[in-house]
Amino acid sequence: MSIPLPTPALQIKELRVDYGNLVAVDDLSLEIAPGEIYGLVGPNGAGKTSTFRVLATLMKPTYGEVSFCGLDIDEKTAEVRRILGYMPDLAPAPSDIRVWEFLDLFAAAYGLRSAERKSRIEECLNAVELTDKRDTICKTLSRGMTQRLVLAKTLIHRPRVMILDEPASGMDPMSRIALRQTLRSLARDGTTILASSHILSELAEMCTSLGILVKGKLVISGTAAEVRQKLGGGTRVIEITVLEEAHGERAASFLTGLPGVAALKWEKLHIRFDLAGDEREQAALLTRLVQEGIAVRRFEERQASFEEILIQVSQEAGK
Repeated sequence: MSIPLPTPALQIKELRVDYGNLVAVDDLSLEIAPGEIYGLVGPNGAGKTSTFRVLATLMKPTYGEVSFCGLDIDEKTAEVRRILGYMPDLAPAPSDIRVWEFLDLFAAAYGLRSAERKSRIEECLNAVELTDKRDTICKTLSRGMTQRLVLAKTLIHRPRVMILDEPASGMDPMSRIALRQTLRSLARDGTTILASSHILSELAEMCTSLGILVKGKLVISGTAAEVRQKLGGGTRVIEITVLEEAHGERAASFLTGLPGVAALKWEKLHIRFDLAGDEREQAALLTRLVQEGIAVRRFEERQASFEEILIQVSQEAGK
């Protein structure tokens, strides 16, 4: 007897969004499992916000299918909204009410009873570390605190799936750390989270999987390690530091023209180059440098930053 596969928390099939002649989202297909934190990253104009507005049931796509926990957003819109939490980028909060009143407004809209609303408001304030601001007028909050308040609002009805558009925008480093901890805790409890950012390293630290969106197309998807592997290919960036400047000149001369060595840059004691090959080729090259009498102080592989990866993917997709 076969065991039925779990229903994806979010399933997108061939989603397309057009604005006149502009294609904002181009046949996007994606599945996200329950309890996963999926990061959608891309440069400005990649189509992230258009995708999220469709997922949040705020606009109709040109075509395509979207379902949450098996519920089609066109056929079961009301049911989807009850299990969905949406946090838009830089959402404002009413200026003339207190923090707890803002949360109470949304709790009441979702049908939470009076006694339950009070305890749930305190839980959400604690989750985003705003308990000491519960009586503060919303307009006096900083941009980062307003982001945290909107996140608390998004949590208020215990959504099964959360759509977060640039959730860390305006947050200071400590608030970003707290955000990562909050999202991981929610995911452990079974909440599925789809978050976007134009900063790839920010999402890589908090997400179980990543997707890179460029000009409306999902060009790569996988874990952070898989994204690095798929984009890195067999080329590695090697950095060497030698003991004396004369050794640097000798090393640069020796390396120039060697098979697999490219893009060599030499400056006094420091050399950097691309090396095609695996760890064995690296070890063999280091051995040959030492045999040549070059005093190597440091020999290491440097991983491309996630920002460099995003630039690389964007440039290749734009060709």
